[in-house]
Amino acid sequence: MTKYKTHTLLTFALLILIFNWTSAPAYAQTPKTAEDYNNRGLDRQNNGDLDGAIADYTAALSLKAKPVTRATVYNNRANAFMAKNNFPAAIDDYGCAIELQPTNFENYYNRGIALYNKRDLDAAVADFTKALELEPKLAMAYSERGNARSDKGDVEGALADYSRAIALAPKSPSFYYNRGIALQNLRRHDEAIKDFSDALTLGPKFYKANISRAVSLLETGDLEGAIADYTRALEFEPADASIFYERGIARQKKKDLEGALGDYTKTIEIDQRHALAYANRGVVKVLLNKPDSSTDFETAFRLNPSLRSTYGQFYEKRRQP
Repeated sequence: MTKYKTHTLLTFALLILIFNWTSAPAYAQTPKTAEDYNNRGLDRQNNGDLDGAIADYTAALSLKAKPVTRATVYNNRANAFMAKNNFPAAIDDYGCAIELQPTNFENYYNRGIALYNKRDLDAAVADFTKALELEPKLAMAYSERGNARSDKGDVEGALADYSRAIALAPKSPSFYYNRGIALQNLRRHDEAIKDFSDALTLGPKFYKANISRAVSLLETGDLEGAIADYTRALEFEPADASIFYERGIARQKKKDLEGALGDYTKTIEIDQRHALAYANRGVVKVLLNKPDSSTDFETAFRLNPSLRSTYGQFYEKRRQP
């Protein structure tokens, strides 16, 4: 399972007084200063016009302005680049903001997010660490550093970071969820189940916690609980083939073959190239003495020839009269 990666960026508007006597948006006025262009850029960015926002931020940077203003504009343009998945450009802009404001924790935090997305994990950890040196109570930075450490294989380090994030912000479901993933990776399933449950208490619609809790419930033998969690997740994602497939696995382990058959069939309806769903539906059809199992096996082997080594012997044995 994966971590919950919202990666919230910090965006800043420059505080200037604008008297607007009409109902037209602020960016309809002609900008004159760097602050004007920055704030129109924010308006455009908030309305989904990323290219227009970047153009305004660039115009702002072409004008004379105080260092704090320029740092803010660089940060906001970097956020726009992030929204376009242009991570190198975002990293450059965050770096410019850091040069202008080397003691501003937000710039290090945001660059850490960009570096993480660029998969420069060591540099991301360093930036999150610097942000925490400047702002020790920034819970998000602990969580994001935990994500980077986890991806580096430092699960114990990630676990410590998620725990610190929870201590600072105990009502954030994503922090419990991320720590649950770390515990799951350490095969500490009972503790993981508790964290996923806490995440769901805080955020009942956080269905990813249902999916992850189901994995640990399966590992501890609670098939009914796992099936219930997958069913709950499907209320939010009724077209997710992977959830139907995983529920099918749980039902098959519980010997609910008809239920498993229905879940594998639904998986295939959504994703006709899901080789494992065909293979496992073939197994269930054999166990139910249904006549058309061979077609499912053949489809599975065509989609993924490597499955023949796992299912081929069973398939051939069941075909014998």
